[in-house]
Amino acid sequence: MRILPASEFQLNREVEYGSPEQNETVRRIIDEVRQDGDAALIRMAQQFDNVEIAELRVSDEEIQAAYAQVDAEFLAALRQAAANIRAFHEKQKRTSWMDLQANGSLLGQIIRPLKRVGLYVPGGKAAYPSSVLMNAIPAIVAGVPEIAMVTPPATAGEAGINPHILVAAAEAGVKEIYRAGGAQAVAALAYGTQSIPPVDKIVGPGNIYVALAKRFVFGVVDIDMIAGPTDIVVLADEHADPEYIAADLLAQAEHDEMSPAILVTPSQELAESVRLELWRQLDVLPKKAIAAVSTATKGAILLVDSLDEGVDVVNRLAPEHCELLVQEPFNLLPRIENAGAIFLGAYSTEPVGDYFAGPNHVLPTNGTARFSSPLNVDDFLKKSSVIHYSKEALLANGDMIMTLARNEGLEGHARAVEVRLKKEGKLK
Repeated sequence: MRILPASEFQLNREVEYGSPEQNETVRRIIDEVRQDGDAALIRMAQQFDNVEIAELRVSDEEIQAAYAQVDAEFLAALRQAAANIRAFHEKQKRTSWMDLQANGSLLGQIIRPLKRVGLYVPGGKAAYPSSVLMNAIPAIVAGVPEIAMVTPPATAGEAGINPHILVAAAEAGVKEIYRAGGAQAVAALAYGTQSIPPVDKIVGPGNIYVALAKRFVFGVVDIDMIAGPTDIVVLADEHADPEYIAADLLAQAEHDEMSPAILVTPSQELAESVRLELWRQLDVLPKKAIAAVSTATKGAILLVDSLDEGVDVVNRLAPEHCELLVQEPFNLLPRIENAGAIFLGAYSTEPVGDYFAGPNHVLPTNGTARFSSPLNVDDFLKKSSVIHYSKEALLANGDMIMTLARNEGLEGHARAVEVRLKKEGKLK
């Protein structure tokens, strides 16, 4: 991992729009699903996953059978993680409100959950039960009555859905699960098939084909985000432990060859120590091949003159994960403006947030923490404004409303007010 002054570093991030060939493939898949429905999903399971399926929906018996295939230690950890995630998101709940004004007008906002949400759970390379919890629990806390989960019919190349995914879904409260993955599953959720009713919103990560499909169907349904590679920025002072820092950087670097893992520090000595420690840990990391590329091409150790400058660098990079491994992390917390999640202190390592603490691990990537937020209960709510304008209020403010409408050249708008004022004797 290279060491260089922060002023010389530029993290080149690109939004993934896919190749023309990938886009055409996704467009064709969506068209096939819209035309053939279930038959297309079954056909594509054979084509892309090498799995023959007779029934798209996973039965209750299969879900219960999955419990016998996971060990008690996993189940206990999963249940505690689910409880932590649920407790955190319960604090995000919002209520409708109404404001009765002195002139008799009533203004307010009605907050309702979405009726039906689709949850995409990846399975092409590995099983991610934590992703099930993080996407499903906020929707359930929000009050969404119907959640349809789709996941590939083969997990990590093995036929069948990984039992840990099925158990995670059951523990979260998801009862409707389908054997479908890739762009075809996104299309099924957006447009519906004979077995899968359409949804209002699709959430959950996936590969480039899933991401492109979500981009294609946006507008027909809402989506959570188009996620880029995961990333981490660690801001550390001379008191930080190089072993901790190296481990935390590699925890993100092992995700993807394109995952940036960056240390920002005013200490040259710490920078050198972390680089040596990172090489030592990398040599015995099971996913060494991925992390080696990531740290060499996207990783960096950035030297700054002070922690104040380091904060500025963090805000410029707008990381998905930001760790503050400094002596007084709470002193810097108010100044970190752009970060998906902020981890304070030596024992708040990023995996604590990924799996267990409670805050959502679906975070803004690719620098989008400048303007977006972690997945939360609000993502599964919709809001309606309420306006009850009294006669007194319209008579008092009608002239100003007509003035604004006519300024914009919308005479019909002005006359809709004017006709009422005339009937009430306010105008001749």
